[in-house]
Amino acid sequence: MEVTDCSAAVVGTRDVGSVGSQKDLSLVPERLQKREQERQLEVERRKQKRQDQVVEGEQSDFFVAAFSRERVAVQELLEGELSAERLEEAAARLQGLQKLLNDAVRFLAAYDLRQGQEALTQLQATLAGRRQELQPKKRFAFKARRKDGASASQGGAAAGAPAAEGAAAPSLPSKEEEVLGLSWGCGFSQRDSQVLEKRADELRQRDVLLSELSGCTVRLYGNPNTLRLAKARGCKVLCGPVSTSVFLEDCSDCVLAVACQQLRVHTTRDTRIFLQVTSRAIVEDCSGIRFAPYTWSYEGIDQDFEGSGLDRSKNNWNDVDDFNWLARNVASPNWSILPEEEREMEWD
Repeated sequence: MEVTDCSAAVVGTRDVGSVGSQKDLSLVPERLQKREQERQLEVERRKQKRQDQVVEGEQSDFFVAAFSRERVAVQELLEGELSAERLEEAAARLQGLQKLLNDAVRFLAAYDLRQGQEALTQLQATLAGRRQELQPKKRFAFKARRKDGASASQGGAAAGAPAAEGAAAPSLPSKEEEVLGLSWGCGFSQRDSQVLEKRADELRQRDVLLSELSGCTVRLYGNPNTLRLAKARGCKVLCGPVSTSVFLEDCSDCVLAVACQQLRVHTTRDTRIFLQVTSRAIVEDCSGIRFAPYTWSYEGIDQDFEGSGLDRSKNNWNDVDDFNWLARNVASPNWSILPEEEREMEWD
């Protein structure tokens, strides 16, 4: 009886082992099939990546050719015979160049993007200078000399009184123009703790320069062509839609509200920017820059947007390139998103 029981036990053990082996063998095809699926997915992923790289390369080549061709055409218009018609055509082609660059932001390398923006800035500066040449020169006339006492009293009154709304700005110093390399159409310079305004008829497609302002509030109701804010301290600047570019340089503790095609911020710190931009904002040598959507409004802003040519449905306010931060997978410490609870502003 004992021998029989042992034999039965051995047979039972073999049966269990046989069943387990069959179960393991049945899992082999399933594992191989899963591994094959993973391999196929990886092959497709690599293939798609190569195709994307080819497409991006083709897009970059097309952009370089198209941009170079249009830039040469604009240069020829600006360097040829001086006329209002040629300048208007150059301005229209410049807007097309800006749009071409904006559309290429998603696939252009940072270096190519910077080169394109610098070329556009130079062309815009040349256009502004040629427009200045086209304006009629002032006729020379002798002026009566004022008494020293009267001029001194008038100068003191002007320094002590706040700026009137819509008052015309003094002509910008030639030294400032030489430093920036541009001839600016209008603006304000060297003001302290004043409320400064310009209306649509003063701003329409003009180049605006705001420089060396401290503690000022500036309201620009209209559609400028470009805007540059330089050497501002503790200022609030509110601007209607700008057709092309906005530049900030050497500013601190400011608030800016603006809509534009392109924004570039250089050597600026601790500044809040309420932005609508159709391309991508660029910061360089900056710290403490915080962004939020553009919320300023005024009567007539819809007409100004139409005149500017900006697409109101497109806003890349939180898509920012930092030229001093090359790590793609780590956020730049030089700019951030303004928290929603801090976006409530009393504009007026």
